[in-house]
Parts: sequence; structure tokens; C-alpha cells
Amino acid sequence: MRVFERNRPGDTFGWGVVFSDATLENLRAADDATYAAITASFVHWDDIVVHRGGETSRSTGHGFSGIARRRLLEILQRRAADLGVELIFERTIEDPQPLLDDDLVIAADGINSRIRARRASSFRPSSERGACRYVWLGTTLPLDAFTFIFEPTAHGWFTVHAYRFDETTSTFIVECREETWKAHGLDGAGIEGTLRFCEELFTPYLRGHRLMAKPGHRRGREWIAFERISNEHWYHENLVLIGDAAHTAHFSVGSGTKLAMEDAVGLVAALAEEADLEAALRRYEEERRVEVLRLQNAARNSAEWFENVARYAALPHERFVYSLLTRSQRIGHENLRTRDPAFVRNVERAIAGRPIPPMFVPFRLREMELINRIVVSPMDMYSAVDGTPGDFHLVHLGARALGGAGLIITEMTCVSPEGRITPACAGMYAREHVAAWARIVAFVHRWSRAKICLQLGHAGPKGSTKRMWEGMDEPLDDGNWPVVGPSPLPYGPRNQVPRELTRAEMDEIREQFVEAVRMAVEAGFDMLELHCAHGYLLSSFITPLRNRRTDDYGGSLENRLRYPLEVFGAMRDVWPADRPISVRISATDWVDSGIDGDDAVRIAAAFKEAGADLIDVSTGQTSPDAKPRYGRMYQTPYADRIRNEVGIAVMAVGNITDHEQVNAILAAGRADLVALGRPHLADPFWTLHAAAELGYREQPWPVQYLPGKEQLERLRRRDGR
Repeated sequence: MRVFERNRPGDTFGWGVVFSDATLENLRAADDATYAAITASFVHWDDIVVHRGGETSRSTGHGFSGIARRRLLEILQRRAADLGVELIFERTIEDPQPLLDDDLVIAADGINSRIRARRASSFRPSSERGACRYVWLGTTLPLDAFTFIFEPTAHGWFTVHAYRFDETTSTFIVECREETWKAHGLDGAGIEGTLRFCEELFTPYLRGHRLMAKPGHRRGREWIAFERISNEHWYHENLVLIGDAAHTAHFSVGSGTKLAMEDAVGLVAALAEEADLEAALRRYEEERRVEVLRLQNAARNSAEWFENVARYAALPHERFVYSLLTRSQRIGHENLRTRDPAFVRNVERAIAGRPIPPMFVPFRLREMELINRIVVSPMDMYSAVDGTPGDFHLVHLGARALGGAGLIITEMTCVSPEGRITPACAGMYAREHVAAWARIVAFVHRWSRAKICLQLGHAGPKGSTKRMWEGMDEPLDDGNWPVVGPSPLPYGPRNQVPRELTRAEMDEIREQFVEAVRMAVEAGFDMLELHCAHGYLLSSFITPLRNRRTDDYGGSLENRLRYPLEVFGAMRDVWPADRPISVRISATDWVDSGIDGDDAVRIAAAFKEAGADLIDVSTGQTSPDAKPRYGRMYQTPYADRIRNEVGIAVMAVGNITDHEQVNAILAAGRADLVALGRPHLADPFWTLHAAAELGYREQPWPVQYLPGKEQLERLRRRDGR
């Protein structure tokens, strides 16, 4: 085995490397000798200290270790030599071709990989540039905790990520948005100017110590922008990428060194378990890709948090720190409680006045008060007959009301027969619908503490299709009705071409919404939601992917919003003033030319100005070409942004599955309500079971079920949960 290294043996950029306890366990299992040598050189700490605007807090139990990069290199080089590896320094490989006669060539040449660039047609790389600039400095200040410093200036916030890696030295990374960097003249300051500026800005925290740079390496002397690198393929024939050459993750969740070491461990394991090289490389990529995608998703969340510190500046200090600690969405509420129970109790007390799980804190919209923050998400059941909800809907919605959720939202209920998605969709356009819905509302009100919301919508271009289990978004085999939209653009290649709506037809549909609202009042609903998401009629007006009109209802976002806002305003006029209305939006189309996060903020602000009380933040389903970035809580960052930039209550939804996630979302101020769909399909009593799991005994149960409550709580106590 030969290793070609472009640098000299002791060359390195940066100062220290951080490893979590979990990463160390992976290293121990792979190579105990290297683990022992590295850990013998570690500085270990459990605390995180956060300074912001004159306030300081400390959280414990986090478990990190730091080591000097130079020392880490020495250990790895010595271990490689002991194992018979030939180390060749000061040799840059521009083209791997001369090496490809070897059994395997591993390209670990970093974020600016020459080999990846040379073989781009094979690896198909992509990159995404962050909004911040950062510089990697050092200091003689020996910190006793991982330290974050947030310092405001006239041109924006500066953030420090700092940690000690030996007895006398700490890494000191300074980060800010690019426009802030330029406004302070740092783009032309040079390294000496950067050091002077940062020492002056962070004087109160440096306590007389100096900052240092490593001028021998670009990353030690320049402000750089983070590049998020991905590759469609990680190997080609016997050439394989690892570490930053294959994929990068923002330094705020872990170093590229950590990622490269874990890649190497995974590659060795695959080579040991597969006799065939192709099979081994395929296994390495398949197994590592899942973990890397999780890490990159977490890193994206973390990077975006630091890019938007100003968004969270108004949060009270403890909740700001909580938001910081949970920014990657990998740490849940109970996980954080295990690490630092006193800190979590203080956050809960700040939210509710006493330490209770955030999901059980009441919430008020106008005169409607919810007993908790859990919502049964609107889910189409495709089980109505001529628009009339029947016994299935009574049992379905009634069971989830009995199950403890604070708010039940009906499936999208269509305002006309032609506005249905499928022939089996629920409606609110006939007298028999009012009576059927009133029966369900009466059950919810009589037998539970839940409130119930009617979601109203019109399918538009996505209408006249089969039920979900027969073929999602597929047109009917027969009996299709004409569909309409803002423009004659079919949703998919097999869907009908919608008829472009005239102004008179738009007025008619608006009045159908108004009449449905009047019926909702008669049926006794507590709340309304207007469906402006997922490519249905109002959503198709908003997204440029479906709206190509040339009149006042097409073109700019303001024009495309005009008709949905007209419908909302007409609904608000006839809906009682003491009852709230929410709006569901697709905060991104997941298509480059479609709606994005910036647009979502403007959309939410427009509905807020029109009188909306809450934004239900979903995404996508506006185009079959969408490429969502799925992951746990993958839509929550959009809710977070809207809540904290627009200043309106929001509901988070999308792959939220457990109370850990729910409580973390709420405590961090990312949302006011949390909607769960599939978890409620699997468990109508999700909220009651979560209360028992958390030891929260104040959640109301139906009196008929109290013996079950007592037994469940007793079993949880016995199991130590």
C-alpha cells in the first residue's frame, strides 16, 4: 500500500479536530491501537458555553474531545508506517491514470479534489455554496468548554466556534454572512487586518490573549465560503472517493477529518466482507451513503442556522441556546434532558411557567384555545360517497379526538363536485354534507377536549383522478370530469390538460368557497384551513410551474397570489371573527424554477396581512419533477423561517414521528403547533401514549378509558420510563 501526500509530513491547515464520543467508539472498534494513541492526546470536555449580547449560559453533558491536527497526523503517519504502508510526501496526483493498474486507488484529496474534477463525468459531482464566510484562527486562550460567541455589529452578526485541543491552545473559527464580511471591509483586509478586527471585536472574551493565523495554507489565512459537495457516484471501476473528495459537511456538526476516517472504516469493512472489488465498492457506497446523507442533512440545518443568526436574535436567551443546541435536528428534547436536565427544566419553565413538556402547553388562536400543541394532520381518506362523509369519517376523526390531540383537521374538503381530487373525496357543497359534518363535529365536542378544523380546497389541475391505493394522481379509467387551472398545463403527462379559468369562473369558484364557509359555520367547526398547497387549484395559481397567465393573475408573485388572497379574504369576511383561519402552503416546489424559501416568506407575509392566523407549512407536490430532500422533520426548517421572519404562528408537518422531535421543535421556537399524519394512522391514541411515556399525568383521557390510563402509567413506571 502506498500513500501519496501533497504536503510535507507536518503540514496542516487549521488548529484542532473535534470528535464526539460516538465517533470515538467507531474508531475503537476499527483500530484499537490508533484509538488508544489518539485518546491519550485528547483534551475532553462535556460543557458548551454560549455568549450572546452580554448573557452567558453553560450546558453540560455533551461529550466532545479535541486534538491538535498536527498531533493527529503524527499518530496516523506512525501507525501507517508501523503497518508497512509506504508514505510518499510532497507528491501531488493530478491524474490517477498512471495508478489505475493497481488493485485499488483511493482518492482522498479533499474538497478541491483534482481527481474528482478530472473524472467528473464518472462521479457527477455537484456543489452548493453557503451564505457565510469563515476564517480558521487559533488563540492561546485555553478554553474549558466548547464555546460559541455571538456578537452583533452595525452590519450583522459574527459567530465564533471555539474549542481547546491541547493544554495551551484553542481553535477560534470566526463566521459571518458574506454581506457582513464585505460591509466591514474584511474582503480586502488581509490576514493582519482580520486579526486586528477580530481581536478588537472579541476583546471581552479573549481575556488578554492573542489570535493567531496559519499563513502557510489558504484556509489558515483567508475567509472562505463553505462548499457542500455531493457526488452521484462515489467510485468508478477501481477508483473510489472518500472524505471531502466525496462529500462535505459543515464544520459545525463535525470535521471533514471525522467523515474521512469513518469512510475509511466503512471501505475497509466492505473490502473485508466482499470477495469481488465491484461488490465491495458498491456495498461501501450503499452503506455509507445513507449515513452521509443523514449527516449532510443535519449539517445543512446547522449551517443554515448559523447563516441566519439574526432570525433568532429576538428569542429569550435560554430558548436561543436551546435552538442552537438542537439546530441540526439530531438532538431531541429527552436526549437533551438526559445530557443536561437542569437546562431543559429551565427552558420548560420559561415556556410554561413550570417544567412540563412543551407539547402539553395550551395554545390560543383568537378565541379558540387548544389543550395541547398536537394536531392530527389533514389526510385524504377517499371514503366519501358523493362528497358525504360517513361512518368511516366519524370513527376515523372521532378516534383521534379521543386519542388526545388538541386539534383535528379534516381531509381536504372540496367546494364543488368538479373540485374533488377523486370521486371519493369529501365535500362541503350540498345540504347533506352539512348534516354529516355536523354529526362528526358534535361527537368531537361532546366526547373530547379537541377542537376540529375544516380544511377547504379545490383540486384544480389535479382533479378527476383515482383513489390513492388505485394509482396516485392517475386519471380515472372512465367517468372523468373536466378540470380547470390558471393555465392549460397538465400536472403530469397522463393528466388532463386543464381549461384556463376565465374571470367569471374564478368568481364562481370564490363564491363556492364562501358558501362552504357558511356551511362550516352551520356545522359548528371551530376553525378553517384554506388549502393553498400541493398543486391544487390555489397552489397552482401561486407556483410559476403551473401559472403562465398574462393578466393580473400571472407573472410576478404578487400577481400569482392575487386570486388565492381574494378567496381567503372572501372566506374571512363570512367566517366568525372570534374563530381562526389557517392557510396551508407549499413552501418550496423542490424544483429550481419554482417556489423557494424566499418566496415562502413573502407568501406567508401576504396571508398574514390578509388576516390569516397561522401558516401550515408543507412543501412540494406541485410537480412530478420535484426532487425533495427527504429526512426527519425535513419541512420544519421552512416553518422555522416563516415563524421567526414573518412573525406569524406556524404549524410544522412532515416526517415528524415522536415526542422527542415534537418537543424539540416547540421548545426551540421553530413552530407553535406540530401536525402528525402517519403516526396518527398507526396510533389514534398517539398523544395519550406520549403523555404516559413522558410521565405527564395531566393530559385529559376520556373518562371511559381511565382504567387504561392507570394501567399504562403503572407499566411505564415499572419499566423505568
